[in-house]
Amino acid sequence: MPIGTRIKRVRTLRGITQKELGVRLGYSERNADIRIAQYESGKRTPKEDVINGIANILEVSPEALKIPDIENHHGFMFTLFEFEEQFGLTVDKADSMPFLRLDNDPTIYDHSIKEMLDNWYACKTKLANGEMTSEEYTNWKLNYPENSDLLLNRKPSKK
Repeated sequence: MPIGTRIKRVRTLRGITQKELGVRLGYSERNADIRIAQYESGKRTPKEDVINGIANILEVSPEALKIPDIENHHGFMFTLFEFEEQFGLTVDKADSMPFLRLDNDPTIYDHSIKEMLDNWYACKTKLANGEMTSEEYTNWKLNYPENSDLLLNRKPSKK
C-alpha cells in the first residue's frame, strides 16, 4: 500500500482533516490541505522529516506510514500487519509456537488467497517428499503464478 494511502487511513481513523494535519505540520492555512492531498494521492512523496512529523501528529510509529522494508524485523512485522488488514492473516499459537493462518471468517479474505497458499503448500510438500528438486521449487517461485499448475501436476522428478 502506498505511503499516501497509509497516511489517509490513519488520518481518517484519528478524525483529523487534511487541512488540520497540514497546518499542524507547519504549512500555511491556505495550502495545508492541498499539500496533504498531494501526499495522499501520490502526486508528492513526503520526505523523512515530514513522515516523522505526520507520524508524531497522528500518534503512530513512522514505520506504520512507510512502505515496509522487509529486510528488517520491523518492516517484516508491518508487512504482516498489512496482510492482516488486507487478507485476513492472523497470528495464533499451538504448542507454545506462534504461527500465521487465515481468519476463518470468509468475509474477511478472498478465497483465492487460500487457493494460492494451498498451491504453495502442495509445492513445499512435493519438495519435502523428493517429488520436486530445489531448483524446480525455486523456478516455481520465480515464475509464480504462470507455471504453478504445470509444476504441481507433472510427474515426480528422477534423482
